[in-house]
Amino acid sequence: MSTSLPISATVNRPTRLLTQNSEMRQIGVWNWSLPAWAGRLADGRTYNTCPSAGICAQACYARHGTYTWPVVRAKHQANLMYVLDDLAGWQAAMVAELGAAKFRGAWIRIHDSGDFFSDAYLQAWLDICRTRPDTNFYAYTKEVSRFRTLVEPGPPPNFLWVYSYGGTQDAALNPAVDRIADVFPDEPAIAEAGWASQEASDLLAVLGPRLVGVPANRIPAYLKRLAGRRFSAWQAEVDADRAARRGRRHLRLVVDNTRPDHSQQPTAEPADQPWAA
Repeated sequence: MSTSLPISATVNRPTRLLTQNSEMRQIGVWNWSLPAWAGRLADGRTYNTCPSAGICAQACYARHGTYTWPVVRAKHQANLMYVLDDLAGWQAAMVAELGAAKFRGAWIRIHDSGDFFSDAYLQAWLDICRTRPDTNFYAYTKEVSRFRTLVEPGPPPNFLWVYSYGGTQDAALNPAVDRIADVFPDEPAIAEAGWASQEASDLLAVLGPRLVGVPANRIPAYLKRLAGRRFSAWQAEVDADRAARRGRRHLRLVVDNTRPDHSQQPTAEPADQPWAA
């Protein structure tokens, strides 16, 4: 993530931070959104709001459809710029907005796109949760290491989370202990695996059984890439292929390092004589 720039007095901040899409409105959940994954802001700065994204970036619903509309992208990027340029001001504005009566007892989904891209940003959210104990917060995340360090030792009681497969830290997850979400090709695949679907309500991701199945979005290009696999299986294939390629590179280096060292050859040998292969 690039560094923050000085705050200009002419910068327009979002007047409303929390929104509701049609799906979340039905279950009484409010959203906070950042632009998904990587991109470039209008001022030229580059960003990556999902630093631990793996194969999920190739089939991310938030990189398709309404999320790509200019007005929606601009809104999400304005949210990100607020966080980058004035984290303390953004935190104060979020706390103030959550003071409205409609958020008392309500649920806030932190990130219907984006993730906890830095320690400072995650800590700001934890402080917000503690400041507004009458509001409930939840999130999906692939930032396993960051959560192990900053959240798991003492989470706010009103903050729930679910780790999700498809990221570069999948190997750190333990299905026997962690609450985990995995994207499946469809509902029958979820049932066959013995996982519990959150299709009826997104809140089941944090309130239902610990192993959470998410049916894949019916986007033809994404379904083709998924090729009938779960995100966890797809990521495991990619990880294994990368490990094999690293092993082959290492082997080539080892073989190259076994070539004879001229300095250790008999001094009687002519210096310009080639060594045997």
